[in-house]
Amino acid sequence: MIRQKSANVPVWRDIYSYAKLPANLQRIEELSHNLWWVWNPDAQRLFKRLSPELWEKTEGNPVMLTKQLSVEALDKISTDTDLLAFLDDVYGKYLDYMNRPVDKTRPSVAYFSMEYGLTNVLKIYSGGLGVLAGDYLKEASDSNVDLTAVGFLYRYGYFTQTLNADGQQIANYEAQDFDQLPITQVTDEDGNPIILEVPFSNHNVYAHIWQVKVGRIDLYLMDTDIDMNSSWDREITHKLYGGEWENRMRQEYLLGIGGVLLLDKLGIRKDIYHMNEGHAALICVQRLINYVQKEQKSFDEALELVRASTLYTVHTPVPAGHDYFAEDLFGKYMGHIPGQLGITWQDLIDLGRENPGSDEKFSMSVFALNTCQEANGVSKLHGRVSQTMFAPVWKGFFPEELHVGYVTNGVHLPTWATERWQDFYKKTFGPDYLENQVKEEMWSKVQKVPSEEIWEIRQAQKRDLIEYIKQTYAESWAKNSGRPDLAMATLEKLDPNVLLVGFGRRFATYKRAHLLFTDIHRLASIVNNADRPVYFIFTGKAHPADGGGQGLIKHILQYSHRPELLGKILFLENYDIRLAQKLIAGVDVWMNTPTRPLEASGTSGEKAEMNGVLNLSILDGWWYEGYRKDAGWALTEKRTFTDQHYQDKLDATTIYELLENEIAPLYYHREGKKSYSEGWVQFIKNSMSYIAPHYTMRRMLDDYYDRFYNKLHDRFLTLTEDNCFHLKELVAWKENVANNWDALKVLEFKQYNENINQNNRINAEGIDKIVLKIDKGELKCDLKVQMVITRSEQDSNKMQLLEIKDFKQLSSEQNRRVVVFGMEGKHSVPGHQKIGIRILPKYDLLPHPMDFAYVLWIAPENI
Repeated sequence: MIRQKSANVPVWRDIYSYAKLPANLQRIEELSHNLWWVWNPDAQRLFKRLSPELWEKTEGNPVMLTKQLSVEALDKISTDTDLLAFLDDVYGKYLDYMNRPVDKTRPSVAYFSMEYGLTNVLKIYSGGLGVLAGDYLKEASDSNVDLTAVGFLYRYGYFTQTLNADGQQIANYEAQDFDQLPITQVTDEDGNPIILEVPFSNHNVYAHIWQVKVGRIDLYLMDTDIDMNSSWDREITHKLYGGEWENRMRQEYLLGIGGVLLLDKLGIRKDIYHMNEGHAALICVQRLINYVQKEQKSFDEALELVRASTLYTVHTPVPAGHDYFAEDLFGKYMGHIPGQLGITWQDLIDLGRENPGSDEKFSMSVFALNTCQEANGVSKLHGRVSQTMFAPVWKGFFPEELHVGYVTNGVHLPTWATERWQDFYKKTFGPDYLENQVKEEMWSKVQKVPSEEIWEIRQAQKRDLIEYIKQTYAESWAKNSGRPDLAMATLEKLDPNVLLVGFGRRFATYKRAHLLFTDIHRLASIVNNADRPVYFIFTGKAHPADGGGQGLIKHILQYSHRPELLGKILFLENYDIRLAQKLIAGVDVWMNTPTRPLEASGTSGEKAEMNGVLNLSILDGWWYEGYRKDAGWALTEKRTFTDQHYQDKLDATTIYELLENEIAPLYYHREGKKSYSEGWVQFIKNSMSYIAPHYTMRRMLDDYYDRFYNKLHDRFLTLTEDNCFHLKELVAWKENVANNWDALKVLEFKQYNENINQNNRINAEGIDKIVLKIDKGELKCDLKVQMVITRSEQDSNKMQLLEIKDFKQLSSEQNRRVVVFGMEGKHSVPGHQKIGIRILPKYDLLPHPMDFAYVLWIAPENI
């Protein structure tokens, strides 16, 4: 019998077919690969005109769109004279923008971050930290500063979120097709991919380098998912914040050490190195190696140069949010480093410990503080919180004295203000409004605009949001809930005439998304008020390992299905940049309810500001500074209860009362026959006039230069002038102090105050005189002597710094070895206090006392 069938297993090869752009459309290729289009409405309109259907299908990805255009479609486009004229106009504006000379008057910057939120198309971000970094690059481009950024190209990025019928978050990691992204692989002169070789402790890790053009700024991304690496090393750049602690260690090693090696390989050297969070702290390790190995500096000299040119920005307000690595894990990856630096293992690991010589884990944040001259929080309040959090690093100083400063976060105006609002700003403020965006006098012109015009823009934005929700979520809601009727009922209730409140952020428990649901009956009465209904839209992701945050999402979704709340409480899944742009511009009020003071800054409310949306927030983060009366609403920053449960209930009650008695009545109030609320629009005008100009990314970038970059660069130049004369002098001075500080002695202490009695009670009118004689021994330094006056806080028993008084040097003896200091004055601070006297080394080249934190407190019996 003849065999009737025979077939082997199919062998398939992946190919991708796309039509080549005609010659007169080649410029589209260049435009699509520069993210300038992300914040340029004309460029976006151009891509949309190529194919409105593909623009939506690709979620606004012009690279993917052009590769899916058929030959027939391209032939038609290439003969469309109107479209070609529009292309000429857009490309001309692009060239004008790109050809503006770089501002060489400002120091150049290398910027390192674990994530960048530039566009929903490029999934290398998870939330606020990344979006802030993305906005920073965009503004650096608009301000035309010399900045280069470094990060990772993640194969899977952060997860895509879906929710099942029970409200359980499902994390989906979807691989990115790099050929479909607005990125370009960096190649050599022959067109071969450049390979970055990063030496780990016992082997090399290899990475491709990808370039993202962000206007005039270059962002370089490392990608280890290549054949040259083992499967273990390929996973380093698979997921953002994915995996266990060892993978985090490998990522931070690659970002810091590999990131500097990347710039070295490309021949890029900058004046200032800025680490966006402690994830990038190891940039200082490779920079130290470069100075020691390539420029033959001693370790101490190298450390001074690195510190004088590096800034650490912290975003996390609690110690638990920082990265700590056990010594054995840290040693596994960093054990070979001390030999390259000429120091011991103990020297290296102690740079990451609050208490050197202890068995503490290695803290990336402490290492950053010890290797950066400057550090900052991301709001005024967060700056103070960071001072308290980092105080243990510098013994002998009080938090209020620390050099840790702040720059309050801002947002990139052209990215977050919708096209309608940008047209409004151009008409109201003039075509150069972006150049004047930080000026309150420009924004004040909004006060003269007819209120009806502003109301109409706001209503149009709400209609856009509602239409987006209906188009985007109808199918998934029906599928995931298993109840198509439920999905339809929800969508039918969306009404642009109803007051909408938005809440969107990372679902961590401290964000307190649950506050609104503290009293369901009261919430139901608010959403169902016949005359003044209020609807709420929630969105956000919880980290896959954060069970508490996922529980909050489930909690809210389940409540939203209750009959009395159906269609009036919505949860939109998969919060990303595209959804954020719609939601933040489309609601009437943006709500934020963190546990104070755990909101380092927050920027979503600032984005709302740029779109005429009012804020209802705790006085925390940026709103602590930004709140203005009659321009939004605030819950006090003062804590009433130590028990968080009771504090939550109080804050929830305050929110209910604000909604019932102030917010909803103001929104729905109509004077005469007006179809809008004059009072509500006046709040919008006040918000734009007095708040918006102070929270743009332009102001933030300027602050970084004014407060940190310029100061760092000036000191670095001082240290390196005259063949590093001042650097060598400084290192020698520090060496002398370190070797001889313990030999410093107080020879004589005299206090004269006839009004002090045996019970240490002082008449405040009396004159206090103190004389102090000090033997410096072999110390070759000047000294500073200070009286420190403190008081214990009743609630916490913490020491509160009241005043610092400096002594004057009265004389010196024995070739300045023995010095006499004196102080005279009234003891002006009343009440119970604690008084101490401390001695510090003094040197003009120190940027601040914490730079060389040597402190000697005089024994109490001598005071």
